[in-house]
Amino acid sequence: MWSLQVIMPSLSNITSPTFLLTGIPALEEIHAWISIPFFCLYVIALLGNSMILFVIIRKQSLHEPMYFFLSMLSASDLGLTISTMSTTLSVLWFDAREISVDGCVFQMFFLHGFTFMESGVLVAMAFDRFVAICDPLRYTTILTNARITQLGVAMVIRMIVLMLPLVLLFKKLSFCGPNGLSHSYCYYPDVIRLSCSDIKVSSMCGLAALILSTGIDTPCIVLSYILIIRSVLSIASPKEQHKAFSTCASHIGAVAIFYIPMISLSLVHRYGQLAPKIVHIMMANIYLMLPPVLNPIIYSVKTAQLRKVVGKLFLTK
Repeated sequence: MWSLQVIMPSLSNITSPTFLLTGIPALEEIHAWISIPFFCLYVIALLGNSMILFVIIRKQSLHEPMYFFLSMLSASDLGLTISTMSTTLSVLWFDAREISVDGCVFQMFFLHGFTFMESGVLVAMAFDRFVAICDPLRYTTILTNARITQLGVAMVIRMIVLMLPLVLLFKKLSFCGPNGLSHSYCYYPDVIRLSCSDIKVSSMCGLAALILSTGIDTPCIVLSYILIIRSVLSIASPKEQHKAFSTCASHIGAVAIFYIPMISLSLVHRYGQLAPKIVHIMMANIYLMLPPVLNPIIYSVKTAQLRKVVGKLFLTK
């Protein structure tokens, strides 16, 4: 009986550990100062994306496919921001590094789920630009409100279908060694590497989820732009070519600031084990904070109609 009582608590500790999040290595003494730019970036992301959502919902003139997709992008960015803001600021402000398994699962579900959502929205936006430029006469008949709603629902369903197996597999893992994570939030590849169980299936499932999301979405976006470029180059007037390409500038910027940091972080985790820890930390924070902060700025600056409406709402009585 005594031996069973000793063993049972140890098994409980193995299967239900507390993970330790990481701030900025070797700079723990100035975390309070480092938290200032982090807090400012979070505020910019929250206010910027909330403003876009508010403006699009409120203004009837913006109830068009392009702006509906932009509102989905802002919602995804808000989800990404909120899902990691609490743990990152807690580490920097209070050195509150502990996070439970359930808290980690919850954070991973929404962190990666909203990443898959944003990737899907970027594909939908690429399709929107393709139809607007290559088949403008059928634009309103192809991208109806019902079809846009269906696309939104499909993105949510895909997110759930891809994330549920990862969560279920993760819950079956055992953890019995060092439990220090590389980031100030739970990132799936980072967490499963701490397991003392066989993670081959979990790792393959994570790779499959990545292939079925960004692995499919990226070629779709590239194909859309190949067709757009071919169509635009067939336009005789340079002025019309410039106008057509300018309508895609915001979306190209959003694609770049989403995919480049995400791919870079994945490569660092898979092949950069010898890279300094600060590299992992910086890539992780850039991956999470760059799209939510920059997307509202890019679209507000580059989209004349949105800029005009924002100006009327906030700069006039």
